[in-house]
Amino acid sequence: MKAVTLIVPCYNEEEALPIFYKAICGVAQKLPEYNVSLLFVNDGSKDGTLKVMKELAAKDERVTYISFSRNFGKEAAMYAGFCNAKGDYVAVMDADMQDPPELLPEMLKILENDEYDSVATRRVTREGEPPIRSFFARMFYKIINQISDADIVDGARDFRLMKQEMVKTIVEMGEYNRFSKGIFGWIGFRTKWLPFENVERVAGETKWSFWKLFKYSLDGIVNFSQAPLSIASFTGLFLTIVSFFAVLFVVVRRLIFGDPVAGWASTVSIILFIGGVQLLCMGIIGQYLAKTYMEVKKRPHYIIAETNDDTAHRVG
Repeated sequence: MKAVTLIVPCYNEEEALPIFYKAICGVAQKLPEYNVSLLFVNDGSKDGTLKVMKELAAKDERVTYISFSRNFGKEAAMYAGFCNAKGDYVAVMDADMQDPPELLPEMLKILENDEYDSVATRRVTREGEPPIRSFFARMFYKIINQISDADIVDGARDFRLMKQEMVKTIVEMGEYNRFSKGIFGWIGFRTKWLPFENVERVAGETKWSFWKLFKYSLDGIVNFSQAPLSIASFTGLFLTIVSFFAVLFVVVRRLIFGDPVAGWASTVSIILFIGGVQLLCMGIIGQYLAKTYMEVKKRPHYIIAETNDDTAHRVG
């Protein structure tokens, strides 16, 4: 009997966890040929999420929980799950039910019968989302696919089922600044995409504000593309050429026509513009330096404070 491990990162999901657990148990009953287990990762929740996990683990031996010493972020929670998942097949799911559990049987069937290493899901609609958020999300996917080697499908979710071989490869990608959607695409492997309609949260509130999503998208671009650095370089080169011809024009005009160079307002505007471009380019370089700084310190992605798995990697 093959084992399936479901990794469920949780942050303040006290209300949603019982609903999710009930739904997963219903799906598991339809898969008697598989040993389905749950690996809950508590990412420093401030509500009763850990308490719910302990209650589920006490009554169901299929449930394993990992609790961080603080909030390390969803990427760290997913990485901890990958490091401690033992199943032949490993899936990542959100506890808010926005990743439909009823897709699991079809995903398992594809991995068993077809030549694929993973089955990933993507939303084909964004109903219920603010229009401005949907617009920027689509623009992000277009931009990152143009400027990076990572193949990220529009509407891609973290919800995917993978063979253990692919999971091991992801774990070996031990970079501190993680962007899993990019990592999934960068490492390759044969992936089947399953489309589904957008589903609303069953309980609680989303932890992803527009500003957090914006910063996350910038992290993805910086982590998987050098295009911003190239843009900064070409911008500096372009402005240098323009400035050279502008100075040449002023000198020739002064020698031929003898006109004084008037216009302090335009001069100030140009100085401010050039200064702004310089600060922008320095900021882009600073982002890459900051990422490098975090990488070279070799700090752990997560620290486990409590778990019911004696074999779990406490620090990773």
